[in-house]
Amino acid sequence: MKLITTGVLSRLLATTLLATTLLATTAAKAEDMVFTSWGGTTQEAQTKSWAEPFTAASGIKVMQDGPTDYGKLKAMVDAGSVNWDVVDVEMDFAIKAAKDGLLEPIDFTAVPKADLDPRFTTDHAVGSFYYSFVLAWNKGAVSGDPAGWADMFDTKKFPGKRTFYKWSAPGVIEIALLADGVPADKLYPLDLDRAFKKLDTIKSDIVWWGGGAESQQLIASGEATFGQLWNGRVFALEKDGADVGVSWNQNLTAADVLVVPKGAKNKDAAMKFLAAASSPAGQAKFAEASGYAPVNTKAKAEMPADAVKSLPDAHVDGQINLDMNYWAENRDAIATRWYAWQAK
Repeated sequence: MKLITTGVLSRLLATTLLATTLLATTAAKAEDMVFTSWGGTTQEAQTKSWAEPFTAASGIKVMQDGPTDYGKLKAMVDAGSVNWDVVDVEMDFAIKAAKDGLLEPIDFTAVPKADLDPRFTTDHAVGSFYYSFVLAWNKGAVSGDPAGWADMFDTKKFPGKRTFYKWSAPGVIEIALLADGVPADKLYPLDLDRAFKKLDTIKSDIVWWGGGAESQQLIASGEATFGQLWNGRVFALEKDGADVGVSWNQNLTAADVLVVPKGAKNKDAAMKFLAAASSPAGQAKFAEASGYAPVNTKAKAEMPADAVKSLPDAHVDGQINLDMNYWAENRDAIATRWYAWQAK
């Protein structure tokens, strides 16, 4: 039997202590998570309203990534190497992604469901926020006030560049059809031939935006005189003192939702984050900061009255709900035609 000297014992104890510390550190890092969203003022508001209070309460660090990229999300899942834990996505994508097996089911034992708006809650998604597409313009670059979507297509009365969302998603096609005289209750199924014919009339005047921050910059700078913008982006421009106008006429409503990609490394932390983000307090803070409507039915009670007045659901006259289920079913077919048309 060999005797262990004091020096050797000390080194063994030190090594054991170091190993224990490293394991604890690794465990702590394993509990950290990555939140991915669209960048700009929206993600800044999500960070301040959700991530920072969540970290303070739980000790779980929330690292930020973005912008959201659907192709990247699918590639991660397909490769079995998922670096995102919670992702903010459009609802039609979430519906399709769930059917395609790209998402983890929501653990509603960890995420309270009772007070969540059922319109924006599924087995694989929890509402992030409720928004409207509105018509916005740079007042210094426009003579007069456009009344609605039809004015986006009247280049004689309102000359200048127009900006639209570049991706194949609910919104632009509906805007073209409304501008062409299609009644709101007759939009679906979408008449793609008619929509693209209408868009052709202003195609040379379109500047495309791919993210919310870019849409704000285009309008604020006057590079585009008019734009289809998320209402929260107009809200942010107004807060910054930009001279912008907005029309809520025929505002188009939809929702972003929060999802957990299939195979996310920190699923437990992700579910805890979803619970915090969708809570009354989390939703109230974000809605007040962003101008987007909360998806928790108890959130408005925690908001100042003047903040509630600026939300999309304060502009329900003439409001049109985009059909997320239609888009989920037809997303790929529409995308094929959309990108082919853009490339011409």
